[in-house]
Amino acid sequence: QVQLVESGGGLVQAGGSLRLSCAASGRTFSSYDMGWFRQAPGKEREFVAAITRSGGNTYYADSVKGRFTISRDNAKNTVYLQMNSLKPEDTAVYYCAVRVRWPNDRPSTYDYWGQGTQVTVSS
Repeated sequence: QVQLVESGGGLVQAGGSLRLSCAASGRTFSSYDMGWFRQAPGKEREFVAAITRSGGNTYYADSVKGRFTISRDNAKNTVYLQMNSLKPEDTAVYYCAVRVRWPNDRPSTYDYWGQGTQVTVSS
């Protein structure tokens, strides 16, 4: 059982930056591949980024590639999402989750979701 708590969301102007954190409970965090997803009002939850357990491999949705960076600190049981050059279309609730199956870009292949953190980008 893993519990995830996201933080770091807020209101930011277009072009600004935010850093999201996802803190995990338990002593096996380093054995999990992790992902970030987001969901805007009236839209389906969509893949944002993923990272392997060691942090050696990262994956991004085309819409955030070059602007967002996923990373992790296994000593702190935390995964991060650095978001730069934010756009109004990035506005959504952002969730982290544990990947339990491949592929890594679908919500159905993840489990142990956090409660989410709201990111709002004003134009």
